[in-house]
Amino acid sequence: MTDKVETNQGLRNSAILLMTLDQDAAAEVVKLLHPSYQQKVSLEMSRLGSNISHDELKKILEEFMRDAEQHAALNVQATEHIRAVLTKALGAEKAAQILDDITEDQQSAFGIDKLNLMEPSIVAEIIREEHPQIIATIMVHLDRMQARNILEMFDEKLRNDVVVRIARFTGVQPAALQELTESLAKMLDGQNLKRSKMGGVKAAAEIINTMQHLQEESAINAIRELDEDLAQKIVDEMFVFENLLELDARSIQLIIDQIDTNMLAVALKGAPPDLQDKFINTMSKRGAEMFRDDMEQRGPMRMSQVEAEQKNILQVVRRLAASGEIVIGGGDDQYV
Repeated sequence: MTDKVETNQGLRNSAILLMTLDQDAAAEVVKLLHPSYQQKVSLEMSRLGSNISHDELKKILEEFMRDAEQHAALNVQATEHIRAVLTKALGAEKAAQILDDITEDQQSAFGIDKLNLMEPSIVAEIIREEHPQIIATIMVHLDRMQARNILEMFDEKLRNDVVVRIARFTGVQPAALQELTESLAKMLDGQNLKRSKMGGVKAAAEIINTMQHLQEESAINAIRELDEDLAQKIVDEMFVFENLLELDARSIQLIIDQIDTNMLAVALKGAPPDLQDKFINTMSKRGAEMFRDDMEQRGPMRMSQVEAEQKNILQVVRRLAASGEIVIGGGDDQYV
């Protein structure tokens, strides 16, 4: 109960502070808030009315000034401590380089977070008229599903053009970086993106992997017409549902633990028998019998529905791979 009271008081204090600012300054602050908190603080502001005493306002402003001063002091101390540690360990030049990278990463992440939180349709509308290279540069910095959702808003010609550029992406050159900065300034208040190596074949494969089947085929075919070798590299990098056959039993069990049984039953309807067995063999005897019965009782299903569930499971697989819980893709690495 105490925590809730303190949370409500903090919300009230935030609302009162915003009400003391002029409209432009308050708007700049609100832009920096998480969308869920924007809604809460806006509602609280609407409830304030004139029910604010001079003493309460004075107390809140004094607390804010104290907190701001302490926060600034802590930031300075933390930065100086990190600089001293890095300098002793790596030397002044290397330490300065790492600190610059940290600063750029923080600025970049802030801007990317704002794009990832926006509705895909809104982002698509804002950047639709930009040069495809600018769009591709933005896409490689986004969450893969967000990038896919935005690309779906474009017509097929533009979508495929952007995917080709993502596959060929090797970094943001100075001229392109300047153009990108000007473009993003309109929606991100001038936040900059760090020169990046995030694009290329792997990024293109990850984004295409999340597309609907027809869009996926169209994108690959468009790349193949321009560059056969590049298209093959992307296909080789892509992890498709049938590749789950390469995983060991432990990895399959981890995947099953993360997904709904109904999702798996639909996804396996379109899978080869050996892949179906791969999943079913990890279940208990009773569980396997019930699962097979469930699949048979579903009858014929639309391929689009099956592919959609397979894509959903692949998202889970990629998440587990990103966290290091499973290994996908094989490769030439040796294990000991």
